[in-house]
Amino acid sequence: MRWLAIVLILLFLLLLDYKWGEKVSKASVRKKIGVERESNLTLFTAGEELFDDYFAELERAKHHIHILFYIVRDDEMGKRFFSLLEQKVNEGVEVRLLVDWVGSFGLPPSVRQKSGQFAFANRPTLPFFFYKLNERNHRKITVIDGKIGYLGGFNIGKEYIGQDPKLGNWRDYHLKIVGEGVHDLQRQFQEDWKKATGQSFGNSERYFPPLQKGAMKHRFLPTDGKYLEEEFIQLIKQAKRKIIIGTPYFIPSKNIMTALLEAMKRGVQLTIVAPTQADHPLVKEAAYPYFRQLLRAGAHIYQFNNGFYHAKVIVIDDDICDIGTANFDRRSLFINYEMNCYIYDKPFIQHVKQTIERDISTSTLLTEQYFHQQPWFYRLKEIAATMMAPLL
Repeated sequence: MRWLAIVLILLFLLLLDYKWGEKVSKASVRKKIGVERESNLTLFTAGEELFDDYFAELERAKHHIHILFYIVRDDEMGKRFFSLLEQKVNEGVEVRLLVDWVGSFGLPPSVRQKSGQFAFANRPTLPFFFYKLNERNHRKITVIDGKIGYLGGFNIGKEYIGQDPKLGNWRDYHLKIVGEGVHDLQRQFQEDWKKATGQSFGNSERYFPPLQKGAMKHRFLPTDGKYLEEEFIQLIKQAKRKIIIGTPYFIPSKNIMTALLEAMKRGVQLTIVAPTQADHPLVKEAAYPYFRQLLRAGAHIYQFNNGFYHAKVIVIDDDICDIGTANFDRRSLFINYEMNCYIYDKPFIQHVKQTIERDISTSTLLTEQYFHQQPWFYRLKEIAATMMAPLL
């Protein structure tokens, strides 16, 4: 009984820490309204193709490289990455590398020091340690010489180029941005860098050079654990014919679930693509209560079979496409720092839809019968996942 009392007290203290920390943190968050830009966008969905291009652009950097990743591994992929950064530092290029403290936990100092200026984002501190331990910077931003940017779902590690035998092929969506939108990525990196280090690199032309407009209209949407829910709801309400959602984790809020069901009632077709296998415990089971409800309402839900599906994409009719770092889950909605890109260019949106169709061609259509066939202990996992859903 004494141990039970101690456990209950500890759980109460953790809950108090989390709720109080959340209240204090959210009170200081301001809404960021992105400006519509015109840039040239390239979509990458395979890690090897992305990183061939990415490393080539890093090689060509002349003045500065600014990088923010959630995860950077100390594996062969990470060694290649740090070796290149070390080379650019030796060439006199300014390199600033910002990685999330939890996502890249355990990265050795001997490796970190190769990257020029290094910092951890969102290092948990007192008070509210437990809340801050969950408040992660999940953005993945790169800016090269203030002229070329990258944003999306890939991190640095062998799994992202399909070399994890458990996960196999890694399917993800990542953007390369060339044009005036790069300034917005630079400003967000600068804000995150200053928060982590207390230092600012200024607004000179060295970091914000004149940029020409590109061919595609888009808008960046940075969120810091607040306001993403209402943005997604507004997207859903705009839909007239079709909503497509691609996500590795489908754990929506109650308000978003209501918006999706209301959209289907007015005749909108909802299609969801999610992975068959999971990369974290219980995230797959946490989606099941929502999948069952949506299937009954007429949604088409596909489970991707060709490896692990990590894309974060939303398409509304032929009008808006959202690609970025935010998952369709409560952690991205209410806790993580994220960065998304709304794209309004119709040919690009068609390209994204065709890409999703190829993903669907290697997927299995989920049915209600699937859930009837699951053993009883899967239901127990589902109950546990539902209880832990806000933190998954």
